Amino acid sequence: MTDQTFLDHVADRLAALPAVRAVTLGGSRAQGTHTPSSDWDFALYYRGGFDPADLRAVGWEGEVSEIGGWGGGVFNGGAWLDIDGRRVDVHYRDLDVVEHELAEAEQGRFHWEPLMFHLAGIPSYLVVAELAVNRVLRGSLPRPAYPEPLRAAAPPMWRGRADLTLQYARSAYAERGQVTEVAGAIAVAATQTAHAILAARGEWVTNEKRLLHRAGLRDVDAIVAALRPEPETLTRAIDEAAALFALASLARAQVGSSADVTGGRGSGRSRRKARSRSR
Repeated sequence: MTDQTFLDHVADRLAALPAVRAVTLGGSRAQGTHTPSSDWDFALYYRGGFDPADLRAVGWEGEVSEIGGWGGGVFNGGAWLDIDGRRVDVHYRDLDVVEHELAEAEQGRFHWEPLMFHLAGIPSYLVVAELAVNRVLRGSLPRPAYPEPLRAAAPPMWRGRADLTLQYARSAYAERGQVTEVAGAIAVAATQTAHAILAARGEWVTNEKRLLHRAGLRDVDAIVAALRPEPETLTRAIDEAAALFALASLARAQVGSSADVTGGRGSGRSRRKARSRSR
């Protein structure tokens, strides 16, 4: 199949499943930044009782999770499939949940959730970001602008988490010479700070793949690379990271997006992908 034939084939099959009201394409293929080897990220939006058994019954090779199988919350499951020799992710999106989070985001309200493969976890407005940037293939969905109340509320939450992450690393890890823990804390705080910067600019985030690049925080790599197991070295690295994050927040928060407003492919990386890339 050609790519367009493949796209229509998958979209039609997903849209025909019971309870499904819309189907979208996300990630690099929706944004035109893909390569021939890029995978395909679809989301199916359902109303009421979607049954993953109906997706399994289509007969595509791969793994299909139950509802809530990816940890619950707003990112509530999906499938990792191989269709016509192409790698495909399918994400479940409950329209009742999505509409609730859209209404919350418009009032500047959201919550944080852990999610595998995301250092900083995710905000509940991730599903609103998907509405804004993904390509609707079947059905209809709202396409929200970035709410001004969310631009005001999200940055201080993310900055506060980053500050606490570094403070804990300084007091609990640095003085013990624990390099791995300090490296992890700096990485987490960097992604938290990046969320704050992009929220202040009103830019949607759907994953962390290009998050540090978009926020101007790639220089954190040099700080992590220089870590050594001496307490004074680790403490200095934490201070340098804090200074970098503060400077980037001041310098970049008011800068508009130059390109790539989605940060690459749709969120949610599968264990299958991790395994294939390690081969």
